[in-house]
Amino acid sequence: MSSTNTPHSPAHHTSTIGAIGAPSRRNTELALLVFAVVIPVFAYANVGLAINDEVPAGLLSYGLGLGLLAGVGHLVVRKFAPYADPLLLPLATLLNGLGLVAIWRLDQSELLQSIKQAGTAAPRQLLYTAMGIALFIAVVIFLKDHRVLQRYTYISMVGALFLLLLPLVPGLGQNIYGAKIWISVAGFSIQPGEFAKIVLAVFFAGYLMVKRDALALASRRFMGLYLPRGRDLGPILVVWAISILILVFETDLGTSLLFFGMFVIMLYVATERTSWIVFGLLMSAAGAVGVASFEPHIQQRVDAWLDPMREYTLSRANQVGHSEQAMQALWAFGSGGTLGTGWGQGHSDLIRFAANSDFILATFGEELGLAGVMALLLLYALIAERGVRTALAARDPFGKLLAIGLSGAFALQVFVVAGGVMGLIPLTGMTMPFLAYGGSSVIANWALIGILLRISDTARRPAPAPAANPDAEMTQVVRPS
Repeated sequence: MSSTNTPHSPAHHTSTIGAIGAPSRRNTELALLVFAVVIPVFAYANVGLAINDEVPAGLLSYGLGLGLLAGVGHLVVRKFAPYADPLLLPLATLLNGLGLVAIWRLDQSELLQSIKQAGTAAPRQLLYTAMGIALFIAVVIFLKDHRVLQRYTYISMVGALFLLLLPLVPGLGQNIYGAKIWISVAGFSIQPGEFAKIVLAVFFAGYLMVKRDALALASRRFMGLYLPRGRDLGPILVVWAISILILVFETDLGTSLLFFGMFVIMLYVATERTSWIVFGLLMSAAGAVGVASFEPHIQQRVDAWLDPMREYTLSRANQVGHSEQAMQALWAFGSGGTLGTGWGQGHSDLIRFAANSDFILATFGEELGLAGVMALLLLYALIAERGVRTALAARDPFGKLLAIGLSGAFALQVFVVAGGVMGLIPLTGMTMPFLAYGGSSVIANWALIGILLRISDTARRPAPAPAANPDAEMTQVVRPS
């Protein structure tokens, strides 16, 4: 036996295998952002030509403003989150831009101006958009690792409950059209529930990551379902009770559905138990039916859903407590047909005070038709899909649960708003993300996109190459003599 240290031996050429360099896709994002700005600018010009037979004077400033905001967002992502998902920012920009166009279109309505519901909404929404993108930038820059949020699991729970209870504080909370979901600060109305959904997602992700094994245990099988153990039903009962209390005291069906639905989605993903979905649906239905039986505001929304024409007739007869918007929204969708009446050529301003907020989807349904609404829903579905893809790619369980929670909350909000306006489910009073007028919604949803981008950057970032082993060069290759 002889030992040799051959210069051409495999040991001498030992080298570290670097990570496969994943493309950052930032140029793809930039190209998509160009389209995401050009399409709303084209729509803006279309509205001006339809209403005033001329290109609107503010076209250039609107295009530059939206383009500048999107460009700054892109540069920040390029520097601080180079491997983030390339579709999320363009999709959010496109939806936000189209929402600004629809709000400006309703601002031109003499009817809405006469009741002081329009005229200055679009400039304010552009300001809210700038604030939202500023928060988005802050999230991308300062949240260097989403796993830091895991440290604040129980603080998040306290913060979320604080936000949800704020509208019930006397002198601070406001009752607007029957729902106590607003607070008034310095002349601005803020909806704390929009921010609470993000904070709740952090709490649920941290809690379920620790408790998922216990919650996944089943005690018995019934009708093909593995039933959870009795003592593990505690968390879902607590969350269910809180959502019912929100429904009772704030008469807010939307936040209650969103809150409980997000928890059930994350619970199912964490445990892979279908039984939790079934329990969640049954408890949600039982709670909603129970509250609707004695809460007049919820009962009114159920009545408007079951027989919108009757509600419209009673409202026209000046009977207080009845609403005409549900029927008007259905008429707007019907008059739009397949391809719509065209930008600026509809009459959805007849819906009055809710035209640019709760029922803005009816404006798109009338002026862009079924094709336009399907395109919008596809954009929303793409955001949810990219969020789920981010969850699948995340390397840590907290990141997976947080991404699926945020994506689920976003998709659920789109479903309950669109379903309510289209007559599929009772109206909830929530706002369509990015499209509807409202500062709380647009700011909170930009923060949501920022967190998803941060998680996707961590998930897609190539693993660092292992450090070279200095002993590799000294390895003795033993060969038989």
